[in-house]
Amino acid sequence: MASAFGIDIGGSGIKGAPVDLDEGRLAAERHRIPTPVPSTPRAVGAVVRELLDHFGWDGPAGCTFPAVVKDGVTHTAANVDEAWIDCRADEMLSSISGRDLHLINDADAAGIAEVRYGAARNTRGVVIVLTLGTGIGSAIFLDGRLLPNTEFGHLEIRGKAAERRASDRVRKDAELDWPKWAARVEEYLRTMEDLFWPDLFVIGGGVSKRHDHFLPHIDIRTPVVPASLRNDAGIIGAALRAAGDV
Repeated sequence: MASAFGIDIGGSGIKGAPVDLDEGRLAAERHRIPTPVPSTPRAVGAVVRELLDHFGWDGPAGCTFPAVVKDGVTHTAANVDEAWIDCRADEMLSSISGRDLHLINDADAAGIAEVRYGAARNTRGVVIVLTLGTGIGSAIFLDGRLLPNTEFGHLEIRGKAAERRASDRVRKDAELDWPKWAARVEEYLRTMEDLFWPDLFVIGGGVSKRHDHFLPHIDIRTPVVPASLRNDAGIIGAALRAAGDV
């Protein structure tokens, strides 16, 4: 069995597990540790080390991160401490954890997993994976190849960033019922399909497990399906990053 370790770093929790890369599934029950406050690189690095120690994992690992990640440097910081901006994150986390760590944007990791093993497997053409959560994460693929670090959640809709109108957090904060929220999501998807003419949308994020509440209310020309790997997608994508298979 080919295996690697994946870690999903989020604003509220850091979770990880070894991954069976042959099957595209977790090889053990994932372990979760709350994200430290403040979530500085050193504090997060200590939790990452604790997580790896929990499994006795000594090899390389991949980490998702809610930021633009280029050549191991995090250039933005969403829902984490601003000390991550322009941080040489690969080097710092590797030093703190004592392992070889490689970061990847969180939505890119989830998208890679869905394209390799999940809802977009064997899909040709343009696939857009969107994670609807605190914000809107995005990943776009052409014939399975990723264009990294897209920020389509910042696309302007009615004078606001799309994630300020159509994220799951907005649904909760504004107390929108499912049909009203679905109308906002549909408007966003229509804008995306007019720009990119995709062949498939995959909707991920925690809300995807309740897809039956909102997807039936969305009517656009592009097929829209829920993510199949759910909350494991980030860990699986991070493990593929660790294995150099991205």
